[in-house]
Amino acid sequence: MEKKFGEPKCALDFKTPFELLVAVILSAQCTDKRVNIVTEEMFKHVNTPEQFANMDLEEIENYIKSTGFFRNKAKT
Repeated sequence: MEKKFGEPKCALDFKTPFELLVAVILSAQCTDKRVNIVTEEMFKHVNTPEQFANMDLEEIENYIKSTGFFRNKAKT
């Protein structure tokens, strides 16, 4: 299959396993293109579990609002 289709590539942009986890959570009911736009900006400011844990829920919601279902995703 690899010969026919090539090496699989993830459509989500990420640098660390944690960034991938966040991007996958945000991708529910949202396009990968939109997730990449949101995470590009968000990961400039916050990109570790510790940084996310120290954020207010409202602050997370403001970053991810355009992904849809942002209140539920922010709680995750």
